[in-house]
Amino acid sequence: MSRVIKAQLVKYSRLAHEKGLTAAFGGNLSTRRGSLIFIKATGAVMDDMTAEQVAVIDMNGRQVSGVRASSEYRLHLVVYRKRTDVRAIAHLHPPYSIAASTLIDVELPIVTPEAEIYLQRIPIVPFKPAGTQELADAVSDALCHSDAAIMENHGIVTVGRSLREAFYKAELVEESAKLWYLSRKAP
Repeated sequence: MSRVIKAQLVKYSRLAHEKGLTAAFGGNLSTRRGSLIFIKATGAVMDDMTAEQVAVIDMNGRQVSGVRASSEYRLHLVVYRKRTDVRAIAHLHPPYSIAASTLIDVELPIVTPEAEIYLQRIPIVPFKPAGTQELADAVSDALCHSDAAIMENHGIVTVGRSLREAFYKAELVEESAKLWYLSRKAP
């Protein structure tokens, strides 16, 4: 079972890099199975990630595997605790979403019918330092009534019942941000 889970994390991590949703060390994906969370290890690079670079922690944040979890593990933990329906989280750093977060204060406008159906709303979380409990709490609050959020100057977080669903919601957020950005009127 854990081999299959790790293979999925590797697949979607590489795909995120390939599709331009993150670069270098940025971003992390996780999936929850029972009381365990499988998450990208700290220092792993998305485009050449391996199964050995998937960390495993419990719901209290204790390390179960031989590798240490991403510095954003708190964010994943808090979301899983608040949203028991969530089984996977994608935290990525797509450029249009980050750019939009510097221009919009409250919520990214929904542009496409798909975003309306699958996301409904995309709140923007004010800047909080990366890897902090403060960021984890702010993002989890935004995700109480949404499946996607943009973190100001940082990236996005999407959730789903599977890693595939969380990943494709991340693509929809970035598409929405790109379309909004390209269609806005210049000042």
